[in-house]
Amino acid sequence: MEALNENINKLSLENDSNDKVNEPVEGKIQEATASLYVGELAPSVNEATLFEVFSPIGQVSSIRVCRDAVTKKSLGYAYVNYSAVQDGEKAIEDLNYSIIDGKPCRIMWSQRDPSTRRSGDGNIFIKNLHPAIDNKALHDTFSAFGKILSCKVSTDENGNSRCFGFVHYEDAESANAAIESVNGMLLNDREVYVAKHESKEVRESKKNEIKANFTNVYIKNLAQSLSEDEIKKLFEPFGEITSFHLEKDSEGTSKGFAFINFENHDAAQKSIDELNDKEVEGLKLYVGRAQKKSERSSELRESFEKARIEKAQKYQGINLYIKNLDESVDSKELEELFQEFGQITSAKVMVYENGKSRGFGFVCFTTPEEATKAISQMNQKLIKNKPIYVALAQRKDVRRSQLEQQIQARNTARLASAHAGLPGQFIPPMFYGANGPYPPQMMRMRGQFPNQPVPMYMPPQFQQPQMRAPQPPVDEKRMLGEQLYPRVIAKVQDPEAAGKITGMMLGLETEELLQLLQDEDLFQSHFDDALKAYEDFKNN
Repeated sequence: MEALNENINKLSLENDSNDKVNEPVEGKIQEATASLYVGELAPSVNEATLFEVFSPIGQVSSIRVCRDAVTKKSLGYAYVNYSAVQDGEKAIEDLNYSIIDGKPCRIMWSQRDPSTRRSGDGNIFIKNLHPAIDNKALHDTFSAFGKILSCKVSTDENGNSRCFGFVHYEDAESANAAIESVNGMLLNDREVYVAKHESKEVRESKKNEIKANFTNVYIKNLAQSLSEDEIKKLFEPFGEITSFHLEKDSEGTSKGFAFINFENHDAAQKSIDELNDKEVEGLKLYVGRAQKKSERSSELRESFEKARIEKAQKYQGINLYIKNLDESVDSKELEELFQEFGQITSAKVMVYENGKSRGFGFVCFTTPEEATKAISQMNQKLIKNKPIYVALAQRKDVRRSQLEQQIQARNTARLASAHAGLPGQFIPPMFYGANGPYPPQMMRMRGQFPNQPVPMYMPPQFQQPQMRAPQPPVDEKRMLGEQLYPRVIAKVQDPEAAGKITGMMLGLETEELLQLLQDEDLFQSHFDDALKAYEDFKNN
């Protein structure tokens, strides 16, 4: 207990989260194997990186970084197998929570048996953790009660603590000791909650049971003129009331909502059926089952996600994205331009805060056929001397995904052509700089000798006895690349990244490139997409 108190006094805990996450459970050590689970890995960590970290401990038999089957991106965890169990034990002791590529890793024994993982024996849940507490601090605190197989603080998508976590002990006795000693303890004037972790199925079952047998009722939209006695009289006909609370401000004025708890569920349900939406003192009451904040938040998230999916499905194939619009074109004129193709439900040109057009907008039809006809006839049509771009509207994440696929396909084709040795088909990627485009070999030379002039480079398959006249589209792209590159490198401050990103952006149509060179918002949008695609490609 002294060790526990010493560890706990170093921590300050605060959070009012009531959420519970079903953390995968790892079972007891299997003597016949020496397989370790290594989690919380940065996307850049690969098998070679892990071999450098784990091989000094002992003989490593195999390493596997788990990846997405389609994108091949790291899933953030791996398995490291040793030839001897004692090497696995030493690795956990020496390397757990050590920094690998900027992130502390989490190591535990791998348990492949699903029944053992799901049993939950020895697994406890802790909430009201201070945001500064990480996996190691949690481990150090609870290690006083027994051998810990795994320990994790739940984090959001940005890596910030969600202020609750899990500890899985080797046996249930250690877990019970931790619960008995720490649950309800005041740490920095806050009460810590520690309990046995329950599976999602068990939690859902309990939640449904509460819903089916609730007795606590929430009332809002109460007139301030209503007294406590008058409110209670409204509810007394439905059954015996065991408690009542009217929320008031510091001056004793009603805040317009209250809670009533009945002796049985039937009375509570009947009060909702009879009084919800009933007008009292000129206001319509809301009467419903009282919910915890976490439950309300969860239902709101689910409702929002459902509405988002329904909206996406509703407008799929009928909502058009139009860009390169002249700044004089407003929403009314945009609708007039497209009304010949069918019934329009909405047309809007996006504008800045000062009302100036941003050069793009949206037109929504009632059927996919109308939208398809509009695309075929209006795309690249000159409107006020500007060729407009018309296509189906897409979410940003979908556009980025498509861009990543295009990059991957392009690189695959280049590699295939290079291995096949087909002259005239493999085009090496070019980087753009102040002195014009140059290939990756020269990029490396520039990095090694920054003050030396870059020699002219031409791959053997492109060397010809006589110089051929350059094609106008190539010259045009080259000129646009020379304008794009300075703007890109000013944002990333990395010549290699700037060259790659510039090359990706040059995959756009010439009209689009001219437009984004004039429109900072459009440039930023394409730059963000290309940067994200470059980072994902580099990580893989």
